[in-house]
Amino acid sequence: MEFVKCLGHPEEFYNLLRFRIGGRWKVMPKVDQDSLSSSLKTCYKYLNQTSRSFAAVIEALDGEMRNAVCIFYLVLRALDTLEDDMTISVEKKVPLLHNFHSFLYEPDWRFMESKEKDRQVLEDFPTYCHYVAGLVGIGLSRLFSASEFEDPLVGEDEERANSMGLFLQKTNIIRDYLEDQQEGREFWPQEFWGRYVKKLGDFAKPENIDLAVQCLNELITNALHHIPDVITYLSRLRNQSVFNFCAIPQVMAIATLAACYNNQQVFKGVVKIRKGQAVTLMMDATNMPAVKAIIYQYMEEIYHRIPDSDPSSSKTRQIISTIRTQNLPNCQLISRSHYSPIYLSFVMLLAALSWQYLSTLSQVTEDYVQTGEH
Repeated sequence: MEFVKCLGHPEEFYNLLRFRIGGRWKVMPKVDQDSLSSSLKTCYKYLNQTSRSFAAVIEALDGEMRNAVCIFYLVLRALDTLEDDMTISVEKKVPLLHNFHSFLYEPDWRFMESKEKDRQVLEDFPTYCHYVAGLVGIGLSRLFSASEFEDPLVGEDEERANSMGLFLQKTNIIRDYLEDQQEGREFWPQEFWGRYVKKLGDFAKPENIDLAVQCLNELITNALHHIPDVITYLSRLRNQSVFNFCAIPQVMAIATLAACYNNQQVFKGVVKIRKGQAVTLMMDATNMPAVKAIIYQYMEEIYHRIPDSDPSSSKTRQIISTIRTQNLPNCQLISRSHYSPIYLSFVMLLAALSWQYLSTLSQVTEDYVQTGEH
């Protein structure tokens, strides 16, 4: 099915095919489970259960950095779950958060009282995103510098590290509007949606779809302001595994915002980038020129879809113009222009015929075996 979705995008078809036959391990090698202690195996098991996308980029990190980031991520996810649970009283939650570090040394400690379904209204958007995501970016940056994988400046510049986390968090909040509504969660900030409707859930009503899209575009414009910091941060990285770890989620987020911009589907269903598109981004975003080309591509995509009637249109154009000044190349990625459309079409046809041949051969062999058995 994923191959069928890529038929209109030859470069995605080619990259998806290349990814499936081994290209993945060059970008995201799997951790050697046999070399891990039993406790680390448990950590990686929980990591994959918590987030498969982050597990992939974490497992691709070099050496001991991989294990440190794995544990760091799991601890923060546990803290985040506890902090987000609005069924826990403040009197009980605050001591739990303050003492959480001590629980890490108690193997039998458990918290089983989480219900995590109560509705909450997010009022302080920047502060919330800083604590749940910005601090993660700052902590990771300090790890990169302390390990000497990266220069001290990477860990010292907290503003850029904070922006790395905020951009990812804001993207997830924007994309997950409908899912959060259905689960009884509200993360879109009232300071934005309060100017359009009385209740955040009103955006899901058909009669409010125009207002919903206007608010969506305003939130995306707000998130785009972090991209200059993202470019600066990534341009400082020297270790290849750290660069991949940081760059891949960022370009995925940029592609996601481009898919969501001015899109009514955000309020009706799930908006996701194609798997072939995701694979192409993963395989391309391994150096700074390629990342800048990706950013340029999606900024232009958003720019050409800005409605003149949108209240945020001038602000959206302004931030995209600012991003353009950061030496973004006016070109496509090398991996996308190196192969001509005719060549890619030929490869697609050949792959499709090979797939059909192998499927037929497999069926004939199975029939032959069954005939022999009888």
